[in-house]
Amino acid sequence: MVTVYSNLPDTVLTSLLKERDQLAFTEIYNRHWKLIYAHVYKMLRDEDDAKDIVQEVFGNLWIKAASIKSNLNIAGLLYTAARNKVFDLIEKNKVRSDYIGEIASFVSDPLNEKVDAIDEKRILEILEREIQKLPPKMKEIFELSRKEDLSHKEIAAKLNISEQTVKKQVQNALKAIKPKLNDMGLSITILMLMR
Repeated sequence: MVTVYSNLPDTVLTSLLKERDQLAFTEIYNRHWKLIYAHVYKMLRDEDDAKDIVQEVFGNLWIKAASIKSNLNIAGLLYTAARNKVFDLIEKNKVRSDYIGEIASFVSDPLNEKVDAIDEKRILEILEREIQKLPPKMKEIFELSRKEDLSHKEIAAKLNISEQTVKKQVQNALKAIKPKLNDMGLSITILMLMR
Protein backbone atom coordinates (compact mmCIF):
# COMPACT_ATOMS: atom_id res chain seq x y z
CA MET A 1 0.00 0.00 0.00
CA VAL A 2 1.28 3.43 -1.00
CA THR A 3 1.59 6.05 1.77
CA VAL A 4 -0.11 9.33 0.94
CA TYR A 5 2.10 11.78 2.82
CA SER A 6 -0.32 14.70 2.47
CA ASN A 7 -2.83 12.74 4.59
CA LEU A 8 -0.38 12.16 7.47
CA PRO A 9 -0.45 14.33 10.60
CA ASP A 10 2.65 16.36 11.52
CA THR A 11 3.53 13.96 14.35
CA VAL A 12 3.82 11.01 11.96
CA LEU A 13 5.74 13.10 9.42
CA THR A 14 8.15 14.15 12.20
CA SER A 15 8.80 10.50 13.11
CA LEU A 16 9.44 9.67 9.45
CA LEU A 17 11.69 12.73 9.13
CA LYS A 18 13.80 11.41 12.02
CA GLU A 19 14.40 8.33 9.88
CA ARG A 20 15.63 10.59 7.02
CA ASP A 21 12.49 10.11 4.93
CA GLN A 22 12.82 12.67 2.11
CA LEU A 23 9.12 12.54 1.20
CA ALA A 24 8.19 13.35 4.79
CA PHE A 25 10.62 16.30 4.72
CA THR A 26 9.11 17.51 1.43
CA GLU A 27 5.59 17.32 2.87
CA ILE A 28 6.64 19.22 6.01
CA TYR A 29 8.26 21.85 3.80
CA ASN A 30 5.21 22.17 1.54
CA ARG A 31 2.91 22.37 4.55
CA HIS A 32 4.81 25.03 6.51
CA TRP A 33 7.12 27.14 4.35
CA LYS A 34 4.53 29.74 3.31
CA LEU A 35 3.55 30.55 6.90
CA ILE A 36 7.17 30.75 8.05
CA TYR A 37 8.05 32.94 5.05
CA ALA A 38 5.05 35.22 5.73
CA HIS A 39 6.08 35.72 9.37
CA VAL A 40 9.71 36.45 8.49
CA TYR A 41 8.82 38.73 5.57
CA LYS A 42 6.37 40.66 7.75
CA MET A 43 9.25 41.53 10.08
CA LEU A 44 12.08 42.09 7.65
CA ARG A 45 10.18 43.43 4.62
CA ASP A 46 12.97 42.02 2.52
CA GLU A 47 12.26 39.14 0.13
CA ASP A 48 15.86 37.96 -0.16
CA ASP A 49 16.50 37.92 3.60
CA ALA A 50 13.16 36.18 4.21
CA LYS A 51 13.91 33.52 1.56
CA ASP A 52 17.41 33.01 2.97
CA ILE A 53 16.03 32.47 6.47
CA VAL A 54 13.37 30.00 5.27
CA GLN A 55 16.01 28.08 3.30
CA GLU A 56 18.34 28.02 6.31
CA VAL A 57 15.58 26.91 8.71
CA PHE A 58 14.53 23.98 6.50
CA GLY A 59 18.14 23.11 5.66
CA ASN A 60 18.90 22.87 9.39
CA LEU A 61 15.74 20.81 9.91
CA TRP A 62 17.01 18.20 7.45
CA ILE A 63 20.57 18.24 8.83
CA LYS A 64 19.38 17.84 12.44
CA ALA A 65 16.44 15.52 11.67
CA ALA A 66 17.79 12.59 13.68
CA SER A 67 17.98 14.64 16.89
CA ILE A 68 14.39 15.94 16.76
CA LYS A 69 12.13 14.75 19.57
CA SER A 70 9.34 12.51 18.26
CA ASN A 71 6.47 14.25 20.04
CA LEU A 72 7.68 17.73 19.05
CA ASN A 73 5.36 20.35 17.56
CA ILE A 74 7.14 20.75 14.21
CA ALA A 75 5.35 24.02 13.39
CA GLY A 76 6.52 25.46 16.71
CA LEU A 77 10.08 24.26 16.07
CA LEU A 78 10.18 25.90 12.63
CA TYR A 79 8.60 29.08 13.96
CA THR A 80 11.13 29.32 16.82
CA ALA A 81 14.06 28.63 14.49
CA ALA A 82 12.88 31.35 12.09
CA ARG A 83 12.36 33.81 14.92
CA ASN A 84 15.87 33.13 16.26
CA LYS A 85 17.34 33.73 12.79
CA VAL A 86 15.56 37.10 12.71
CA PHE A 87 17.00 37.92 16.15
CA ASP A 88 20.45 36.99 14.82
CA LEU A 89 20.00 39.47 11.97
CA ILE A 90 18.97 42.17 14.43
CA GLU A 91 21.99 41.50 16.59
CA LYS A 92 24.24 41.80 13.55
CA ASN A 93 22.61 45.19 12.84
CA LYS A 94 21.42 44.05 9.43
CA VAL A 95 17.80 44.99 10.12
CA ARG A 96 16.88 48.65 9.77
CA SER A 97 15.45 50.07 12.98
CA ASP A 98 12.15 51.07 11.33
CA TYR A 99 11.33 47.38 10.95
CA ILE A 100 12.13 46.38 14.51
CA GLY A 101 8.63 47.43 15.58
CA GLU A 102 7.30 44.54 13.52
CA ILE A 103 9.10 42.19 15.90
CA ALA A 104 6.59 42.97 18.66
CA SER A 105 3.67 41.34 16.88
CA PHE A 106 5.83 38.36 15.91
CA VAL A 107 7.11 37.93 19.45
CA SER A 108 3.61 38.03 20.91
CA ASP A 109 2.14 35.56 18.40
CA PRO A 110 0.77 32.63 20.44
CA LEU A 111 1.68 30.00 17.81
CA ASN A 112 4.17 28.40 20.17
CA GLU A 113 3.71 29.08 23.87
CA LYS A 114 7.07 27.53 24.80
CA VAL A 115 9.20 30.24 23.19
CA ASP A 116 8.47 33.12 25.60
CA ALA A 117 11.43 32.38 27.87
CA ILE A 118 13.76 32.15 24.86
CA ASP A 119 12.55 35.51 23.56
CA GLU A 120 12.89 37.16 26.94
CA LYS A 121 16.46 35.88 27.23
CA ARG A 122 17.36 37.09 23.72
CA ILE A 123 15.77 40.51 24.26
CA LEU A 124 17.61 40.94 27.55
CA GLU A 125 20.86 39.94 25.82
CA ILE A 126 20.27 42.59 23.14
CA LEU A 127 19.38 45.14 25.82
CA GLU A 128 22.55 44.30 27.79
CA ARG A 129 24.67 44.66 24.64
CA GLU A 130 23.20 48.13 24.07
CA ILE A 131 23.90 49.14 27.69
CA GLN A 132 27.53 48.01 27.30
CA LYS A 133 27.91 50.39 24.31
CA LEU A 134 27.08 53.45 26.42
CA PRO A 135 29.90 55.82 27.45
CA PRO A 136 31.44 54.63 30.76
CA LYS A 137 29.98 57.29 33.09
CA MET A 138 26.52 57.10 31.48
CA LYS A 139 26.63 53.31 31.68
CA GLU A 140 27.58 53.42 35.37
CA ILE A 141 24.74 55.82 36.19
CA PHE A 142 22.22 53.86 34.11
CA GLU A 143 23.16 50.57 35.75
CA LEU A 144 22.93 52.07 39.24
CA SER A 145 19.47 53.37 38.33
CA ARG A 146 18.08 50.29 36.60
CA LYS A 147 20.01 47.32 37.95
CA GLU A 148 20.62 48.44 41.53
CA ASP A 149 17.35 50.37 41.68
CA LEU A 150 18.91 53.48 43.22
CA SER A 151 17.11 56.83 43.09
CA HIS A 152 18.65 59.82 41.29
CA LYS A 153 19.38 61.32 44.72
CA GLU A 154 21.16 58.15 45.90
CA ILE A 155 23.22 57.94 42.71
CA ALA A 156 24.15 61.63 42.96
CA ALA A 157 25.35 61.12 46.55
CA LYS A 158 27.24 57.92 45.69
CA LEU A 159 29.06 59.45 42.69
CA ASN A 160 29.37 62.95 44.16
CA ILE A 161 27.54 64.62 41.25
CA SER A 162 24.31 66.62 40.99
CA GLU A 163 20.88 65.02 40.74
CA GLN A 164 20.35 67.00 37.52
CA THR A 165 23.45 65.33 35.99
CA VAL A 166 22.11 61.90 36.99
CA LYS A 167 18.70 62.66 35.49
CA LYS A 168 20.26 63.91 32.24
CA GLN A 169 22.58 60.88 31.95
CA VAL A 170 19.67 58.45 32.48
CA GLN A 171 17.59 60.29 29.86
CA ASN A 172 20.51 60.22 27.40
CA ALA A 173 21.02 56.50 28.03
CA LEU A 174 17.33 55.85 27.32
CA LYS A 175 17.55 57.90 24.11
CA ALA A 176 20.52 55.81 23.00
CA ILE A 177 18.95 52.44 23.84
CA LYS A 178 15.27 52.90 22.93
CA PRO A 179 15.60 53.21 19.13
CA LYS A 180 17.41 49.88 18.98
CA LEU A 181 14.72 48.12 20.98
CA ASN A 182 11.76 50.10 19.58
CA ASP A 183 8.73 48.13 20.70
CA MET A 184 10.58 44.82 20.79
CA GLY A 185 9.54 42.86 23.84
CA LEU A 186 7.67 45.90 25.04
CA SER A 187 6.78 44.57 28.49
CA ILE A 188 10.44 43.81 29.23
CA THR A 189 11.77 47.14 28.01
CA ILE A 190 9.05 49.00 29.87
CA LEU A 191 10.07 47.13 33.00
CA MET A 192 13.74 47.94 32.44
CA LEU A 193 13.51 51.45 31.02
CA MET A 194 10.24 53.18 31.82
CA ARG A 195 10.04 53.00 35.61
